[in-house]
Amino acid sequence: MGEATGYLGLFTSSFLAATLLPFYSEVLLAGLVKAGFDTLALLLVATAGNTLGAAANWVLGRYCEHYKDRRWFPFKEKSLGHAQRWFNRFGVWSLLLAWLPIGGDALTFVAGLMRVPFGLFFLLTGIGKAARYAVVILAMQPF
Repeated sequence: MGEATGYLGLFTSSFLAATLLPFYSEVLLAGLVKAGFDTLALLLVATAGNTLGAAANWVLGRYCEHYKDRRWFPFKEKSLGHAQRWFNRFGVWSLLLAWLPIGGDALTFVAGLMRVPFGLFFLLTGIGKAARYAVVILAMQPF
């Protein structure tokens, strides 16, 4: 695999993994670490892709509420209310946990619904996602 192809693949898989689609990027990241790719570049590429994917969720959450009365809208008013109450309880600092495999993607969607300022959202989400990828990279290092 060419170097540019590896980084592009990692960016794409990281982006998709952060959206509401079921996708994982850690296996590719681990493979690229094992193949000898530059770990700092991998960390930056994976973090950028995953954080931008989370930003796509934020945008969906921010603007989708206009369609909540439509029959095709995927969330019921009751479930939206529950998610919003949960977010109010734990606050914006919970965005540091947006990397979690269960609930993390929904958290970024709810942040958009709750109109968390984008700059704050992007900063907190990026920090959490960078920390997660750093742990994966460190776990791949020989002792």
